[in-house]
Amino acid sequence: MENNKTVEDTHTAEEKKTSKWKSLVKKFGIGGIIFFTVKGIITSTLIYFLGKNFWTVISNYFTTLFE
Repeated sequence: MENNKTVEDTHTAEEKKTSKWKSLVKKFGIGGIIFFTVKGIITSTLIYFLGKNFWTVISNYFTTLFE
């Protein structure tokens, strides 16, 4: 009896250790994973390029404002 109980305990411990990817796929599906990945890439690209030129745009705005 005790032997069966330990086998069940290890089995439930393995179920709790399921991969994070499997839980994400189960929650969002393949389309959701692709959507959030593409959304993250686009957002990161926009932040990079907008931040790169941010100070130039701001300085030009204030320069033309005070002329």
